[in-house]
Amino acid sequence: MCHNHDILKSNNKDLQQVEKLWDRRQFLTKTSLGLGALALGSLLHGEKAFGAVNSSPGSLNLDMLKNGLGLPHHIPKAKRIVYLFQSGGPSQLDLFDYKPKLVDMFGKDLPTSIRKGQRLTGMSAEQTAFPIAPSIMNFKQYGESRAWVSDVMPYLSEVVDDLCFIKSMQTDAINHDPAITFLQTGNQLPGRPSIGAWLSYGLGSDNENLPTFITLITKNMGGQPLYSRLWGNGFLPTEHQGVQFRSGKDPVLYLNDPENYDGHDRRKMLDYLGKLNSLQYDAYGDSEINARMNQYEMAFRMQTSVPEVTDLSDEPDYIFDMYGTDSRNPGTYAANCLMARKLLEKDVKFVQLYHQGWDQHAGCPGGVINQSKLTDQANAALIKDLKQRGMLDDTLVIWGGEFGRTVYSQGQLTATNYGRDHHPKAFTMWMCGAGVKPGFTYGETDDFGYNVVKDPVHVHDFHATLLHLFGINHERFIFKHQGRRFRLTDVHGHVVKDVLE
Repeated sequence: MCHNHDILKSNNKDLQQVEKLWDRRQFLTKTSLGLGALALGSLLHGEKAFGAVNSSPGSLNLDMLKNGLGLPHHIPKAKRIVYLFQSGGPSQLDLFDYKPKLVDMFGKDLPTSIRKGQRLTGMSAEQTAFPIAPSIMNFKQYGESRAWVSDVMPYLSEVVDDLCFIKSMQTDAINHDPAITFLQTGNQLPGRPSIGAWLSYGLGSDNENLPTFITLITKNMGGQPLYSRLWGNGFLPTEHQGVQFRSGKDPVLYLNDPENYDGHDRRKMLDYLGKLNSLQYDAYGDSEINARMNQYEMAFRMQTSVPEVTDLSDEPDYIFDMYGTDSRNPGTYAANCLMARKLLEKDVKFVQLYHQGWDQHAGCPGGVINQSKLTDQANAALIKDLKQRGMLDDTLVIWGGEFGRTVYSQGQLTATNYGRDHHPKAFTMWMCGAGVKPGFTYGETDDFGYNVVKDPVHVHDFHATLLHLFGINHERFIFKHQGRRFRLTDVHGHVVKDVLE
C-alpha cells in the first residue's frame, strides 16, 4: 500500500511539472479558447453544447459546431435502427418481385431491347445466350395490402401489412465489394464513414454504457467477405466506429481484464491518463486524443454493461420459440435478431446485422430456400417483438442486400434449376416502423424484372430517406475533411416522401 502511495505521489509531481512547462502564450491561448467555449456553451444551454451523453434530439457537440451543424433539423420519427443486411444479393425474382408472364418465356433469350446494352459481370458476359429463368417458387398475396411473397418466406407473409416494399432499388456497382461498400457508406471506394458512424456522430448516444453503433455477424456462414471498414468511422472521430459483438465468452475483444489482474485500480489509472491526454490535447489540439479517451471510458463502462446485455438467459421460452430454435444458439442469425432487440431496448441507436450466403450464381432455388429457412422466422419475429413492446413506432427496420439478380440464367438452365448473376439496376428492399408507410409497395419493374419502369430509388435516395426519418436533412449534414465537405449522400439523393406516413 505504501509503495502504491509513493508511486501515485510521484506521478502527481510529474503531472505538476508538465503543467509548469506551459509558457505565457500557450496559457493565454488555452484560456481564451476555454472562456470562448464556456460563453458559447452558456448560449447553447450548457452541457448540451458539449456533447453530453444521453443527448436529446437537438443537442449539439463541438464537432457539429465546427461544421455548422445543429441536429436534428426537423422532428424525427426514428429513435433507433436495425439494418438486416443480406450479403450476396438476394434474388428479388424468387422472393418478392412476382413476374407470372415469364412462365411462358422459359428458355427464350432475353430480348436485347430489355437488356439495353447494360453492363454485365465477367461471369456471364461471355454467354452466347441469356435464357429466361422464371422463378419456380409459388407466390401468393397476403394481408390487407395484398403484397406478393413467395412460399419460401411463410413467416414474413404474416407481417406484410407492417412492411413497405421498395421494388425499384438501383445501385451503381455490379460487383460485391464496391456494392456493399456503396450501400454501407454511400461511396464505392473504401474510406468513407458508414451509416452508423454518421448517425453516431450526428446524434450522439442514448446510453452512456453501450456503444452507439453495434455490429453482429452470423457465425459460420460462407460467402462474400465482410470487412470491418463496412462499419468503420472513415474520417470521422474513431469513437463513432461500429463495435462488433461476437458469440462466445468474449463478445467484445480485449474488453476483459488480463489474467491475474483484478482491475481495482483501473479507475485511478484512467483518471490519471485522462489528465495527461488533456495536456496533450491542449498542446496539439488533435480531436483524436479526446476520441481515444472517450473510447477508454466507454470500454471501462462496458466491462459491466456488456455481460448483462449479452445474457439471454432471462428471455422467456415463448420468445425463443417465436424467433426459432436457432435463437438458443449464440451467433446464429436468429440469436442475433434476438440480441438486436435487446440492444435496441437498451437504446443502442444503430444495430447492424450481416448475414452472408445470398450469392447464388448456380443452384439459385436451393440456395434461396436454404437462406430463407435461416432468416425468415427471425425477421418476422423481430418485427412482432418490437411491435408488442411498443418499439416499432420509433424503430426503423431495414432488410436488403447490395443488389439483385438477373432474370436470365447464368450457366445451364433446367426445369428445376438455374443460376442468377448480379443485377444492379432493379432489386427489392423492405422497411418498416418509425414513420415508414405500412402495407405499401413502392416502385415497379418491367415484366422481366430487369428494368425499373416506375419510381426508381437510388442508393443515395435510400440514404437521404433514412436520414430524414432521424430528423436530418442530408444536404446539410456535412463533415469537412481535407478541404472538402463530405456527406453520406455525396452530391446526390432526394427523400422518397411517398414511402413516409
